Amino acid sequence: MELRQLRYFIEVAEREHVTAAAEHLHVAQSAISLQISKLEDELGVTLFERVGRNVKLTQIGKIFLVYTKRAIQSIDFAKAKIDEYLDPEHGSINIGYPTSLANHLLPLVISAYKAEHPNVSYHLRQGSYKDLIEAVKTGDIGLAFLGPIPIDEPELETHILFSERLSAIVPSTHPLASRKTLTLNELQNDEFVLFPKGYVLYDLAVKACQQAGFDPKVSAEGEDMDAIKGLVAAGIGVSLLPEGTFYDRTTRRTIKIPIDAPQVKRTVGIITSKNRELAPTEKVFYLFVKDFFSVLEQYQ
Repeated sequence: MELRQLRYFIEVAEREHVTAAAEHLHVAQSAISLQISKLEDELGVTLFERVGRNVKLTQIGKIFLVYTKRAIQSIDFAKAKIDEYLDPEHGSINIGYPTSLANHLLPLVISAYKAEHPNVSYHLRQGSYKDLIEAVKTGDIGLAFLGPIPIDEPELETHILFSERLSAIVPSTHPLASRKTLTLNELQNDEFVLFPKGYVLYDLAVKACQQAGFDPKVSAEGEDMDAIKGLVAAGIGVSLLPEGTFYDRTTRRTIKIPIDAPQVKRTVGIITSKNRELAPTEKVFYLFVKDFFSVLEQYQ
């Protein structure tokens, strides 16, 4: 069984016409007919039946088509990876990221990298904290940005890029809205808008409140930054969010107030798997990211 036979078979199956397939592939019709005949002889089955001037797949031909297309896709993917090894400047990068890093960090890094490596393509995958960790472990993605960086994952290679504080976000009508800073216990009588339980930003906010001497009263939950900010703007409650989430355009109906005490921080960094080597293009990107953040004074 030859690769060209499989490609000829797929082309004829999708066009249902040998002549049309031959014209598209720029080969003689007789060559395609011969190779498909050899393929049928080797398999011991009939893949096509004639219907007038066209051809139709037999039932077993339909089954064979499904698996043949999968095989060709895998081969083409493998070939693309080999090409990438030969020329990392034309490869692709699979990057995972959480919603809290989508508005500033990710565009900042990709924009800077693209300026130096214009021919690289990107496949971006947004996911939850746990999903991104699992995706890196299984190899679904090569690397991911995370905050905070996990400290109890022996299968992961972790690198902290910077630390950032969490600030309070309150409605513009809040009694403390004019304050330059506040202590977290000044919000103990407020209702909070947080991510759902199980989200890492929920855990950070709750632990911070407990450190300040109270358990937050949660009035509403949101699963992304826009939802959280929208609920705060509507006066549903206050929240705690990382500094990096305030770089996008903020509504006039909310106010960000830094917290003096306790100082709540999270690490932000990049994770890869210890069990598999990064593809060349991904490795170049990984080294670029580490160097990029090492020279940014605002993240020191």
